[in-house]
Amino acid sequence: MKKLIGPLAVLAVLAFALLALPTHAQRPAGGHPAGGGRPAPVGPARPPEVGGGHIPARGPIRGPSGHIGLPPGGQPDRPGHPTVPHVDADTDRWVGHVPNPAAYHLDHPWEHGRFPGRIGAGQVWRIAGGGPSRFWFGGFYFSVAAADIAFCDGWLWDSDDIILYPDPDDDGWYLAYNVRLGTYIHVEYLGT
Repeated sequence: MKKLIGPLAVLAVLAFALLALPTHAQRPAGGHPAGGGRPAPVGPARPPEVGGGHIPARGPIRGPSGHIGLPPGGQPDRPGHPTVPHVDADTDRWVGHVPNPAAYHLDHPWEHGRFPGRIGAGQVWRIAGGGPSRFWFGGFYFSVAAADIAFCDGWLWDSDDIILYPDPDDDGWYLAYNVRLGTYIHVEYLGT
């Protein structure tokens, strides 16, 4: 047994050295990535203009004065902003929310009751599964408005954090804000 320990130790050291070799070979002289012997300066990070963990203090306000429509032709409202409904992190303006379009009319608003959980900036919910037609968190079920299906492309239906805000203009709907992306969609509460 003692005769095997020596050769095994040598093999382990050689294997580790071979695995570390490509990493070491990629570093320039001085040991720091690209730039010689000095690390690149790091300044304060500017928060993203949309998403990136920003949480709006409130939902949109009632009526057209509190809304900014999306520009026509799929153009962003500002450089770096998405072309879907979103919240501007600098101003907390809800871009793309247009009050009372026919697409959000429900014949029976609150058909499954009102959501009994907490809503607003003080409550972050983690989506636990599903997809746009039916997703859930905390034992509560929701569905995305048919008109908003295209706006939730890129949502992670098993791990994204969302915040629910009341929709001030469209009875029966909540606005689900995606903290990671900074985008939002209309959702209907389906019950527990």
